[in-house]
Amino acid sequence: MKKPLNFAILKYFTTVDEACADDVIEALKPEYGKFRHLTPKAVLEALFTGRTNGFLEESRYEMVDGELKIYFKAPPEGRATINKYIPD
Repeated sequence: MKKPLNFAILKYFTTVDEACADDVIEALKPEYGKFRHLTPKAVLEALFTGRTNGFLEESRYEMVDGELKIYFKAPPEGRATINKYIPD
């Protein structure tokens, strides 16, 4: 059984140093590609929710073709909490 999409998004951050919404979508597309919430807007909302809840933090910003990309990372305490509550 697949994890809920928001759990998969958080869990992804335990495997990378940092990522933006587009990176998350590309990584999860093979397994979650048919989910209607695997969109830039919905994923960004999940990332901001993860930040608000202390699992993620913003790491940097970048302008790409006139679009602002916000990168997030899971700090050590966020990573530990994610791994504690979302098993592999």
